[in-house]
Amino acid sequence: MTFEELKPKVIDILHHDYTLRDEKLLQICHLLKDNIDYYDWVGFYFRNGDKEELLLGPYAGEPTDHTVIPFGKGICGQVAVSNKNFVVPDVTAQDNYIACSITVKSEVVVPLFVDGKNIGQIDIDSNVLDAFSEMDERFLEFVNEQVAKLF
Repeated sequence: MTFEELKPKVIDILHHDYTLRDEKLLQICHLLKDNIDYYDWVGFYFRNGDKEELLLGPYAGEPTDHTVIPFGKGICGQVAVSNKNFVVPDVTAQDNYIACSITVKSEVVVPLFVDGKNIGQIDIDSNVLDAFSEMDERFLEFVNEQVAKLF
């Protein structure tokens, strides 16, 4: 399924009035993981109130030990500080990387903004080297723009 075909499905999930926010986010994670073959782990992290740390939110994929990530640590922690997308073509080439699984080869993290404030991010791991393009970034920015409306 193409990114363009997935966009209306994302909007549809987010417009279900009687579904809890975390359930909608979980459905988004599964939609992306199930329909984009190189998205092997899809999850959200959110800032923990005023603390400089991220808490794991809904996700689809293998369970992770990384339920709390300090700002600045790993790719997700760096995005929490930089407010910028971070594409990692080869995780073995990154110094500040927290390994989730030995099978992960590349990662993309896109921040989630609500009223201009970075409240979290979507994180995608791939078992394929150099899996992510600018098209992935634009699509994930679209997803986060839609998700932001839930907050």
